[in-house]
Amino acid sequence: MNKEQEMGASLLHWYDFNARILPWRADKNPYRIWISEIMLQQTRVEAVKPYFDRFMKELPDVNALATVDDDKLMKLWEGLGYYNRARNLKIAANEILENYNGKIPASYDELISLKGIGMYTAGAIASIAFNISVPAVDGNVLRVMARVLGDDSDILKDKTKKGMAKKIVPMIPADRPGDFNQALIELGATVCIPNGEPLCDQCPWDTVCTAYKEDLTGLLPVKTKKKERRIEHKIVFIFETEDQILIHKRGKKGLLAGLWEFPNIEGTGIEEEIKDYLKKYELEDVGYEFTHNGIHIFSHIEWHMKGVKIFLEKPKPMKDMLWIPKKDMERIYAIPSAFELFRNSVKN
Repeated sequence: MNKEQEMGASLLHWYDFNARILPWRADKNPYRIWISEIMLQQTRVEAVKPYFDRFMKELPDVNALATVDDDKLMKLWEGLGYYNRARNLKIAANEILENYNGKIPASYDELISLKGIGMYTAGAIASIAFNISVPAVDGNVLRVMARVLGDDSDILKDKTKKGMAKKIVPMIPADRPGDFNQALIELGATVCIPNGEPLCDQCPWDTVCTAYKEDLTGLLPVKTKKKERRIEHKIVFIFETEDQILIHKRGKKGLLAGLWEFPNIEGTGIEEEIKDYLKKYELEDVGYEFTHNGIHIFSHIEWHMKGVKIFLEKPKPMKDMLWIPKKDMERIYAIPSAFELFRNSVKN
Protein backbone atom coordinates (compact mmCIF):
# COMPACT_ATOMS: atom_id res chain seq x y z
CA MET A 1 0.00 0.00 0.00
CA ASN A 2 1.52 3.34 -1.08
CA LYS A 3 1.28 6.63 0.83
CA GLU A 4 -1.86 7.84 -0.98
CA GLN A 5 -3.66 4.55 -0.38
CA GLU A 6 -2.67 4.64 3.30
CA MET A 7 -4.08 8.15 3.58
CA GLY A 8 -7.35 7.01 2.00
CA ALA A 9 -7.60 4.03 4.35
CA SER A 10 -6.85 6.06 7.49
CA LEU A 11 -9.43 8.70 6.52
CA LEU A 12 -12.11 6.07 5.98
CA HIS A 13 -11.29 4.46 9.32
CA TRP A 14 -11.75 7.85 11.00
CA TYR A 15 -15.00 8.45 9.10
CA ASP A 16 -16.49 5.11 10.12
CA PHE A 17 -16.36 6.26 13.74
CA ASN A 18 -17.05 9.97 13.29
CA ALA A 19 -19.56 10.41 10.45
CA ARG A 20 -22.52 12.58 11.34
CA ILE A 21 -25.98 11.08 10.93
CA LEU A 22 -27.62 13.17 8.20
CA PRO A 23 -30.99 12.60 6.46
CA TRP A 24 -29.51 12.50 2.94
CA ARG A 25 -27.06 9.79 4.01
CA ALA A 26 -29.86 7.37 4.84
CA ASP A 27 -29.49 5.71 1.43
CA LYS A 28 -27.77 6.26 -1.90
CA ASN A 29 -30.77 7.71 -3.67
CA PRO A 30 -29.25 10.02 -6.33
CA TYR A 31 -32.19 12.45 -6.22
CA ARG A 32 -31.87 12.99 -2.47
CA ILE A 33 -28.09 13.36 -2.77
CA TRP A 34 -28.48 15.89 -5.60
CA ILE A 35 -30.99 18.05 -3.71
CA SER A 36 -28.95 17.97 -0.51
CA GLU A 37 -25.74 18.96 -2.28
CA ILE A 38 -27.38 21.96 -3.95
CA MET A 39 -28.95 23.04 -0.64
CA LEU A 40 -25.63 22.70 1.18
CA GLN A 41 -23.91 25.19 -1.09
CA GLN A 42 -23.40 28.37 0.97
CA THR A 43 -25.56 26.98 3.80
CA ARG A 44 -24.72 25.21 7.08
CA VAL A 45 -25.68 21.56 7.54
CA GLU A 46 -27.90 22.18 10.57
CA ALA A 47 -29.77 24.94 8.74
CA VAL A 48 -30.40 22.69 5.73
CA LYS A 49 -31.99 19.75 7.58
CA PRO A 50 -35.55 21.15 7.98
CA TYR A 51 -35.55 22.55 4.44
CA PHE A 52 -34.44 19.20 3.06
CA ASP A 53 -37.15 17.29 4.94
CA ARG A 54 -39.86 19.71 3.78
CA PHE A 55 -38.62 19.65 0.18
CA MET A 56 -38.56 15.84 0.06
CA LYS A 57 -42.07 15.63 1.45
CA GLU A 58 -43.45 18.02 -1.19
CA LEU A 59 -41.20 17.06 -4.14
CA PRO A 60 -40.08 13.46 -3.60
CA ASP A 61 -38.79 12.72 -7.10
CA VAL A 62 -37.61 14.16 -10.41
CA ASN A 63 -41.09 14.28 -11.93
CA ALA A 64 -42.52 16.24 -9.00
CA LEU A 65 -39.66 18.74 -9.20
CA ALA A 66 -39.96 19.14 -12.97
CA THR A 67 -43.69 19.94 -12.81
CA VAL A 68 -43.89 22.02 -9.61
CA ASP A 69 -45.39 25.50 -9.83
CA ASP A 70 -42.68 28.16 -9.73
CA ASP A 71 -44.19 30.01 -6.78
CA LYS A 72 -44.41 26.81 -4.77
CA LEU A 73 -40.79 25.97 -5.59
CA MET A 74 -39.66 29.41 -4.45
CA LYS A 75 -41.71 29.04 -1.25
CA LEU A 76 -40.05 25.70 -0.50
CA TRP A 77 -36.66 27.34 -1.07
CA GLU A 78 -37.51 30.48 0.93
CA GLY A 79 -34.78 31.19 3.46
CA LEU A 80 -32.03 29.22 1.72
CA GLY A 81 -31.06 32.14 -0.52
CA TYR A 82 -29.35 31.97 -3.92
CA TYR A 83 -32.72 31.30 -5.55
CA ASN A 84 -31.19 30.55 -8.94
CA ARG A 85 -30.12 27.24 -7.46
CA ALA A 86 -33.79 26.26 -7.11
CA ARG A 87 -34.61 27.45 -10.63
CA ASN A 88 -31.71 25.42 -12.01
CA LEU A 89 -32.95 22.35 -10.14
CA LYS A 90 -36.26 22.54 -11.99
CA ILE A 91 -34.55 23.10 -15.34
CA ALA A 92 -32.26 20.12 -14.72
CA ALA A 93 -35.22 17.97 -13.66
CA ASN A 94 -36.88 18.68 -16.99
CA GLU A 95 -33.63 17.84 -18.79
CA ILE A 96 -33.59 14.51 -16.95
CA LEU A 97 -37.18 13.80 -17.98
CA GLU A 98 -36.53 14.68 -21.61
CA ASN A 99 -33.10 13.11 -22.08
CA TYR A 100 -32.82 10.30 -19.52
CA ASN A 101 -36.39 9.01 -19.13
CA GLY A 102 -36.68 10.60 -15.71
CA LYS A 103 -33.66 8.78 -14.25
CA ILE A 104 -30.67 10.73 -12.97
CA PRO A 105 -27.77 9.66 -15.21
CA ALA A 106 -25.10 7.41 -13.67
CA SER A 107 -22.27 9.19 -15.46
CA TYR A 108 -20.04 12.05 -14.31
CA ASP A 109 -19.96 13.61 -17.79
CA GLU A 110 -23.74 13.44 -18.17
CA LEU A 111 -24.30 14.79 -14.66
CA ILE A 112 -22.05 17.79 -15.23
CA SER A 113 -23.96 18.60 -18.43
CA LEU A 114 -27.13 19.26 -16.42
CA LYS A 115 -28.11 22.82 -15.52
CA GLY A 116 -26.66 23.96 -12.20
CA ILE A 117 -24.42 20.94 -11.67
CA GLY A 118 -20.72 21.73 -11.57
CA MET A 119 -17.59 19.68 -10.98
CA TYR A 120 -18.14 19.29 -7.25
CA THR A 121 -21.83 18.32 -7.36
CA ALA A 122 -21.27 15.92 -10.27
CA GLY A 123 -18.44 14.30 -8.34
CA ALA A 124 -20.53 13.99 -5.20
CA ILE A 125 -23.53 12.40 -6.95
CA ALA A 126 -21.40 10.12 -9.13
CA SER A 127 -19.30 8.81 -6.26
CA ILE A 128 -21.94 8.57 -3.51
CA ALA A 129 -24.91 7.34 -5.55
CA PHE A 130 -23.15 5.38 -8.30
CA ASN A 131 -19.82 4.34 -6.75
CA ILE A 132 -17.76 6.07 -9.47
CA SER A 133 -14.17 6.91 -8.49
CA VAL A 134 -14.13 10.66 -9.07
CA PRO A 135 -13.23 13.40 -6.56
CA ALA A 136 -15.71 15.90 -5.12
CA VAL A 137 -13.76 19.06 -4.35
CA ASP A 138 -15.58 21.73 -2.33
CA GLY A 139 -14.29 24.45 -0.02
CA ASN A 140 -13.81 22.00 2.85
CA VAL A 141 -11.71 19.71 0.68
CA LEU A 142 -9.62 22.57 -0.70
CA ARG A 143 -8.85 23.76 2.83
CA VAL A 144 -7.81 20.29 4.00
CA MET A 145 -5.66 19.61 0.97
CA ALA A 146 -3.98 23.04 1.03
CA ARG A 147 -2.92 22.39 4.62
CA VAL A 148 -1.93 18.76 4.14
CA LEU A 149 0.17 19.58 1.07
CA GLY A 150 1.43 22.93 2.35
CA ASP A 151 0.10 24.45 -0.87
CA ASP A 152 -0.15 28.25 -0.93
CA SER A 153 -1.90 28.44 -4.33
CA ASP A 154 -5.09 30.52 -4.43
CA ILE A 155 -7.88 28.02 -3.79
CA LEU A 156 -10.42 30.22 -5.58
CA LYS A 157 -8.67 29.69 -8.92
CA ASP A 158 -9.84 26.87 -11.19
CA LYS A 159 -6.26 25.81 -11.83
CA THR A 160 -5.77 25.16 -8.11
CA LYS A 161 -9.05 23.24 -7.81
CA LYS A 162 -8.21 21.01 -10.77
CA GLY A 163 -4.69 20.42 -9.44
CA MET A 164 -6.04 19.40 -6.03
CA ALA A 165 -8.56 17.06 -7.67
CA LYS A 166 -5.78 15.24 -9.53
CA LYS A 167 -3.83 14.76 -6.30
CA ILE A 168 -6.89 13.33 -4.57
CA VAL A 169 -7.64 10.69 -7.20
CA PRO A 170 -4.89 8.22 -6.09
CA MET A 171 -6.26 8.33 -2.53
CA ILE A 172 -9.79 7.24 -3.47
CA PRO A 173 -10.44 3.58 -2.55
CA ALA A 174 -12.05 1.83 -5.51
CA ASP A 175 -14.63 0.11 -3.31
CA ARG A 176 -15.74 3.21 -1.34
CA PRO A 177 -15.36 6.38 -3.42
CA GLY A 178 -18.51 8.00 -2.07
CA ASP A 179 -17.57 7.38 1.54
CA PHE A 180 -14.08 8.73 0.89
CA ASN A 181 -15.42 11.97 -0.59
CA GLN A 182 -17.88 12.40 2.26
CA ALA A 183 -15.10 11.68 4.75
CA LEU A 184 -12.85 14.34 3.26
CA ILE A 185 -15.68 16.88 3.32
CA GLU A 186 -16.53 15.84 6.90
CA LEU A 187 -12.92 16.31 7.94
CA GLY A 188 -12.95 19.87 6.65
CA ALA A 189 -16.33 20.66 8.21
CA THR A 190 -15.68 19.28 11.70
CA VAL A 191 -11.89 19.09 12.27
CA CYS A 192 -9.93 21.15 9.74
CA ILE A 193 -12.46 23.92 10.25
CA PRO A 194 -12.78 27.20 8.31
CA ASN A 195 -12.99 29.55 11.28
CA GLY A 196 -10.82 29.26 14.35
CA GLU A 197 -8.03 26.85 15.16
CA PRO A 198 -8.25 23.44 13.45
CA LEU A 199 -8.62 20.49 15.83
CA CYS A 200 -5.38 18.86 14.75
CA ASP A 201 -5.30 16.46 17.71
CA GLN A 202 -8.44 14.83 16.28
CA CYS A 203 -7.18 14.57 12.68
CA PRO A 204 -6.28 11.20 11.11
CA TRP A 205 -3.82 12.98 8.83
CA ASP A 206 -1.86 14.91 11.46
CA THR A 207 1.31 12.87 10.83
CA VAL A 208 1.34 13.74 7.12
CA CYS A 209 0.04 17.31 7.30
CA THR A 210 2.62 19.90 6.25
CA ALA A 211 0.72 22.83 7.80
CA TYR A 212 0.52 21.03 11.16
CA LYS A 213 4.18 20.06 11.20
CA GLU A 214 5.38 23.49 10.06
CA ASP A 215 2.85 25.57 12.03
CA LEU A 216 1.19 26.98 8.91
CA THR A 217 -2.48 26.27 9.69
CA GLY A 218 -3.13 29.98 10.28
CA LEU A 219 -1.69 30.89 6.88
CA LEU A 220 -3.35 28.22 4.75
CA PRO A 221 -5.40 28.07 2.65
CA VAL A 222 -4.74 31.19 0.57
CA LYS A 223 -7.77 32.93 -0.95
CA THR A 224 -8.06 36.03 -3.11
CA LYS A 225 -9.42 38.93 -1.10
CA LYS A 226 -12.97 39.72 -2.20
CA LYS A 227 -13.89 43.13 -3.55
CA GLU A 228 -15.68 45.42 -1.14
CA ARG A 229 -19.43 45.16 -1.37
CA ARG A 230 -21.39 47.99 -2.97
CA ILE A 231 -23.87 49.69 -0.63
CA GLU A 232 -27.40 50.44 -1.87
CA HIS A 233 -29.86 52.50 0.20
CA LYS A 234 -33.52 51.49 -0.02
CA ILE A 235 -36.86 52.62 1.35
CA VAL A 236 -39.17 49.64 1.93
CA PHE A 237 -42.91 50.40 1.96
CA ILE A 238 -45.29 48.23 3.99
CA PHE A 239 -48.80 49.00 2.76
CA GLU A 240 -51.43 47.17 4.79
CA THR A 241 -55.11 47.10 5.61
CA GLU A 242 -56.70 45.21 8.47
CA ASP A 243 -56.30 41.87 6.71
CA GLN A 244 -54.31 42.47 3.51
CA ILE A 245 -50.75 43.37 2.56
CA LEU A 246 -49.29 44.76 -0.68
CA ILE A 247 -46.49 42.93 -2.49
CA HIS A 248 -44.65 43.26 -5.77
CA LYS A 249 -42.98 40.65 -7.99
CA ARG A 250 -39.40 41.35 -9.00
CA GLY A 251 -38.36 41.07 -12.65
CA LYS A 252 -37.24 37.85 -14.31
CA LYS A 253 -33.56 38.84 -14.32
CA GLY A 254 -31.12 40.17 -11.77
CA LEU A 255 -30.90 39.89 -8.00
CA LEU A 256 -33.76 37.89 -6.41
CA ALA A 257 -35.35 37.51 -9.84
CA GLY A 258 -38.99 36.48 -9.90
CA LEU A 259 -39.50 36.65 -6.13
CA TRP A 260 -42.10 38.59 -4.20
CA GLU A 261 -41.09 41.62 -2.14
CA PHE A 262 -42.48 44.64 -0.38
CA PRO A 263 -42.53 47.67 -2.69
CA ASN A 264 -39.25 49.56 -2.42
CA ILE A 265 -37.25 52.31 -4.06
CA GLU A 266 -33.71 53.58 -3.86
CA GLY A 267 -33.41 56.29 -1.23
CA THR A 268 -32.38 57.09 2.31
CA GLY A 269 -35.83 57.81 3.71
CA ILE A 270 -36.03 61.58 3.62
CA GLU A 271 -39.54 63.04 3.57
CA GLU A 272 -39.31 64.29 -0.02
CA GLU A 273 -38.52 60.79 -1.34
CA ILE A 274 -41.44 59.26 0.52
CA LYS A 275 -43.92 61.96 -0.50
CA ASP A 276 -42.89 61.68 -4.16
CA TYR A 277 -43.46 57.92 -4.09
CA LEU A 278 -46.87 58.22 -2.43
CA LYS A 279 -47.88 60.95 -4.88
CA LYS A 280 -47.19 58.56 -7.74
CA TYR A 281 -50.13 56.46 -6.46
CA GLU A 282 -52.30 59.42 -5.42
CA LEU A 283 -51.62 58.71 -1.76
CA GLU A 284 -49.82 61.95 -0.90
CA ASP A 285 -52.32 62.76 1.86
CA VAL A 286 -52.05 59.49 3.80
CA GLY A 287 -50.05 59.27 7.00
CA TYR A 288 -47.02 57.07 7.43
CA GLU A 289 -44.63 56.01 10.13
CA PHE A 290 -41.09 54.73 10.11
CA THR A 291 -40.62 51.14 11.17
CA HIS A 292 -37.46 49.03 11.32
CA ASN A 293 -34.11 49.79 9.77
CA GLY A 294 -32.26 46.79 8.40
CA ILE A 295 -29.12 45.68 6.61
CA HIS A 296 -29.01 42.65 4.35
CA ILE A 297 -25.72 41.40 2.96
CA PHE A 298 -25.46 39.68 -0.40
CA SER A 299 -22.17 38.41 -1.82
CA HIS A 300 -21.43 41.66 -3.67
CA ILE A 301 -24.05 44.16 -2.42
CA GLU A 302 -25.30 45.46 0.92
CA TRP A 303 -28.84 46.74 1.20
CA HIS A 304 -29.27 49.42 3.85
CA MET A 305 -33.03 49.63 4.30
CA LYS A 306 -35.46 51.93 6.08
CA GLY A 307 -39.03 50.73 6.53
CA VAL A 308 -42.06 52.96 6.05
CA LYS A 309 -45.48 51.67 7.13
CA ILE A 310 -48.71 52.97 5.61
CA PHE A 311 -52.11 51.81 6.89
CA LEU A 312 -55.09 52.08 4.52
CA GLU A 313 -58.76 51.55 5.33
CA LYS A 314 -59.19 49.46 2.18
CA PRO A 315 -56.90 48.15 -0.59
CA LYS A 316 -56.09 50.67 -3.30
CA PRO A 317 -55.28 49.26 -6.76
CA MET A 318 -51.66 50.06 -7.61
CA LYS A 319 -49.96 49.28 -10.91
CA ASP A 320 -47.77 46.15 -10.91
CA MET A 321 -48.69 45.43 -7.29
CA LEU A 322 -50.75 42.69 -5.68
CA TRP A 323 -52.89 42.84 -2.55
CA ILE A 324 -52.97 39.48 -0.76
CA PRO A 325 -54.49 38.17 2.48
CA LYS A 326 -51.90 38.45 5.24
CA LYS A 327 -52.27 34.78 6.07
CA ASP A 328 -51.23 33.86 2.51
CA MET A 329 -47.93 35.69 2.86
CA GLU A 330 -46.66 32.87 5.08
CA ARG A 331 -48.36 30.01 3.26
CA ILE A 332 -47.96 30.79 -0.44
CA TYR A 333 -45.68 33.66 -1.37
CA ALA A 334 -41.90 33.40 -1.22
CA ILE A 335 -40.47 36.60 0.23
CA PRO A 336 -36.66 36.68 0.50
CA SER A 337 -34.97 36.86 3.88
CA ALA A 338 -33.75 40.35 2.93
CA PHE A 339 -37.26 41.50 3.87
CA GLU A 340 -37.68 39.27 6.94
CA LEU A 341 -37.43 42.18 9.37
CA PHE A 342 -40.24 44.03 7.64
CA ARG A 343 -42.41 40.93 7.25
CA ASN A 344 -42.24 40.42 10.99
CA SER A 345 -43.60 43.96 11.51
CA VAL A 346 -46.85 43.18 9.70
CA LYS A 347 -49.86 43.05 12.03
CA ASN A 348 -51.72 39.78 11.57
